[in-house]
Amino acid sequence: MKNPHQDIPATLARALQEARRVVVFTGAGVSAESGIATFRDALTGLWSRFDAQALATPEAFRSHPDIVWGWYEWRRAQVLRAEPNAAHRAISQLARHVPGLTVVTQNVDDLHERAGSTGVAHLHGSLHAPRCSACEAPQIFADGIPSEPEEGRRIAPPACTRCGSAVRPGVVWFGESLPGDAWNAAIHAAEHCDLLLSIGTSALVYPAAELPQRALAAGAMVAQINPAATPLDARAHHNLRGAAAEIMPGLLASAGFEPPQTP
Repeated sequence: MKNPHQDIPATLARALQEARRVVVFTGAGVSAESGIATFRDALTGLWSRFDAQALATPEAFRSHPDIVWGWYEWRRAQVLRAEPNAAHRAISQLARHVPGLTVVTQNVDDLHERAGSTGVAHLHGSLHAPRCSACEAPQIFADGIPSEPEEGRRIAPPACTRCGSAVRPGVVWFGESLPGDAWNAAIHAAEHCDLLLSIGTSALVYPAAELPQRALAAGAMVAQINPAATPLDARAHHNLRGAAAEIMPGLLASAGFEPPQTP
């Protein structure tokens, strides 16, 4: 049987052992390993007649709030039924072994948090943090999985508890700015880290894709974990091909850290 961490470069394992400040930067590929469709995947079932990128805009919400809200409720239900995978658990476990760990994600789910990570910087917002489309007041979902999350179902968005306007998903849509606090924290962490792990991200979506470049410019080691090549390949110190759920536990083991427990 193949050793699960025999292909981890010794220089990377040693860098992880010695690092004082580590940034873990994750993208859709990490959540995809928990069964969550990526934003680039073609929509299926009754949603297949829609274009995901066309739905993810302020204009679409203004024109068809019931379609957009229904689609995001379907996505949220998918996330709530998913479970963190071994990569999420390894990232959480890593916080116990390095003095400073910052998790930055492009994902809008809560799988990092459910795996035990804290203080996660969500660059693209969260499916679980709706807010008013007019007054911006945060809103709270009822507990549990949405009751009717069928594909293609139109659902009128709820009314804001403060002003009565339509509540919108708490994600960053095309044409919108990244949340300032999360972006500033991510930049600071990238520019002051010893090691940045870019995991499951295409390195195509800007400005988030700047983070590995900023870490490199500041002298940090950058390692990429991804099943396929990305534009970051040419600059990263290490490119590990494969599933994050397999490689991350192996990386921890190579560094002498105990692997995360399987639930």
